[in-house]
Amino acid sequence: MVTTPAWRILLADDHTVVRAGLRALLTADPRCRVVGEAASLGELRALANTLRPDLIVLDLSFGADHALTVVPALLDGNGPPRVVVLTMHDDVAFARQALTAGVHGYLIKESAADELLRAVETVMSGSTYLHPELGVRMLRQPEPAPDGLSPREREVLALVARGHTNAEIAEQLVVSLRTVETHRASLRTRLDIHSRAGLVDAARRLGLLP
Repeated sequence: MVTTPAWRILLADDHTVVRAGLRALLTADPRCRVVGEAASLGELRALANTLRPDLIVLDLSFGADHALTVVPALLDGNGPPRVVVLTMHDDVAFARQALTAGVHGYLIKESAADELLRAVETVMSGSTYLHPELGVRMLRQPEPAPDGLSPREREVLALVARGHTNAEIAEQLVVSLRTVETHRASLRTRLDIHSRAGLVDAARRLGLLP
């Protein structure tokens, strides 16, 4: 009887407890073998290069860093890994941005354990997996504006430009502080701007300020 080699999986999340839970869940399936864990984007790049995993399970937020900035590099080269984003962010804008960046799956950390295994199986078979509720919402919500920003990103940019703190923005938009931080990291990446003054200028150019 011919046995199929297990999928070699790299976990990338800045929370030790989350990585431990994912390792326990995935290794319970004989098709999965966790070969490494990364707690930062720097570790992720290094381990992806040395371990050459078949699959990377990737969180979006690493402190102030946005993980999608490294996805193009992860997918560059021969035999690139499949990438599944597993995140707390259930914002359609993040899902669209991830899929545009080239990830193969996107699901929410609140998903049941069997959904993660289903997502892994789906992407390793060559298909794309999207959390069902997000798929429905994506069909109902409009595409990003011509500037490439989603409605929520434009809201965050406008509030940042008006001087609101991350905590104030989170309270006003009724989202978590971590979600606001991820939106700001995404804005810096999309607009290639790394200062608040630059974000203010961008908001003014986009008509988000008087």
